[in-house]
Amino acid sequence: MVRQDCGSCHGLTLQGGLGPALTPAALRGKPSEGLVATIVHGRPGTPMPPFRGLLDESEAAWVVERLVEGFPADGGPAPTQQTVGAR
Repeated sequence: MVRQDCGSCHGLTLQGGLGPALTPAALRGKPSEGLVATIVHGRPGTPMPPFRGLLDESEAAWVVERLVEGFPADGGPAPTQQTVGAR
């Protein structure tokens, strides 16, 4: 969800785009409660939509924790049984 939904505005590598970067450096010093509120309620007057209904506050807090500690790089699609056997 983070890569697809958030990445569509914040950049697929979360380095920024239409929305600001969501990297640990960019989020440093920002209160987690405010970041959670932004995810859940959006930012009126900006393109940031509310995600309430898709995420509750505890789920949004989990996303914030992952972003603050450094979201793992995208390793591509998980191998399927077909691609595993082809190696």
